[in-house]
Amino acid sequence: MDFAPFLQRRLALLAAMDRQGGGVAVIPTAPERVRNRDTAFPYRADSYFHYLTGFPEPEAVLVLIAGAQRQTILFCREKDVEKEIWDGFRHGPDGARATFGFDAAYPVGEIDGRLAELLADQPALWYSLGHDAAWDTRIAAALNAVRAQTRAGKHAPASIHDVRATLDEMRLVKDAHEIELMGKAARIAGAAHRRAMRFAAPGKFEYEVEAEFLHEFRRHGSQFPAYAPIVAGGANACILHYVGNDQPLKDGDLLLIDAGCELDGYASDITRTFPVNGKFSGPQADIYDLVLDAQAAAIAAIRPGATFLDPHTAAVRVLAQGFVDLKLLAGSVDGVIEAESYKRFYMHRTGHWLGLDVHDAGEYRHGPGDDGWRTLVPGMTLTVEPGCYIRPADDVPAAFWNIGIRIEDDALVTADGCEILTADTPKTIAAIEELMRK
Repeated sequence: MDFAPFLQRRLALLAAMDRQGGGVAVIPTAPERVRNRDTAFPYRADSYFHYLTGFPEPEAVLVLIAGAQRQTILFCREKDVEKEIWDGFRHGPDGARATFGFDAAYPVGEIDGRLAELLADQPALWYSLGHDAAWDTRIAAALNAVRAQTRAGKHAPASIHDVRATLDEMRLVKDAHEIELMGKAARIAGAAHRRAMRFAAPGKFEYEVEAEFLHEFRRHGSQFPAYAPIVAGGANACILHYVGNDQPLKDGDLLLIDAGCELDGYASDITRTFPVNGKFSGPQADIYDLVLDAQAAAIAAIRPGATFLDPHTAAVRVLAQGFVDLKLLAGSVDGVIEAESYKRFYMHRTGHWLGLDVHDAGEYRHGPGDDGWRTLVPGMTLTVEPGCYIRPADDVPAAFWNIGIRIEDDALVTADGCEILTADTPKTIAAIEELMRK
């Protein structure tokens, strides 16, 4: 792995700290989590820590000192031959400093003893207060230790800045390293969706299809699914966060799959909906093409200078028109939008930020009202995922019952529009039916 991008991000954060008067940033990684008894969950570093370090081990803390004495320090586990036999390689402080480009590195067991020294006479502390109660206690103890030295001429930081607020702004715009990883994650997930379309058939179970995804993810180097896969046949597709994935697939039903992988920390997020038997029925095709048209309108609205809300607004207008045309809703299109009656069949936003987290860091608004939505700039990445979910009801034609459709792609904002990172995943009716026929 090339660790130069992580160094550049540390320097960018230090520069941001300097612009606001300097200080010391303390950014711990995520703790290990016990699954049951002495078995831990597979370890994943905290996203903010990973963004700045690329360091993969637990029990690590990054400290950045801004100003004239600028310094980057890592606290990590010491080398331990006995523990490495059981749990694997450890870099140790010396190895971490040399490999990851820190100015200094110390054993993590020294962090509590050194924190007060690092915070003394600094103008500000940059820390995510309230995120981790145990770390809040450690930080409070260090601050109190500095305050206890007042008569010795020491002073504690006068202010605390939320370091995550600054990092959120940085993470919103991806650098070349991040874009490359997200493109790879998108291609792996796309291959998994194509595999699922070839594999699915009446009589198979949702979990069998899920297994195809997990196999395809891992064999291409993805470390984890980016989130719990949704493999929802028939009426299950009308449950937005369905993850049971344990029902048989039935002839004539649609199968909605929302599944993406994580590669070196970065997520992909794709949803495709297709017929279990390989052929869309007439009503299924009507709803599918409506959702596909809504997604096309949303994608066309993604460009620099547009707001985050614009793709959603474009998708809603297309969906509202379709709901009226198909007699699922009565009234005018403007009336349906104003009354928000379209939410009966489409109740979520059209996208979210994407990156190290599948719902990535970053604010969506700068202020209240329609003018408060964030403006898109090149380098931002977001999903585009309109849908339609029709549950049985007396005022809904039976031919549309239990049709749940979502179509989701990953978009990178470019200088003149957007690039769909997941474009190689089939989504037209013709392309899906052709792939399943093969």
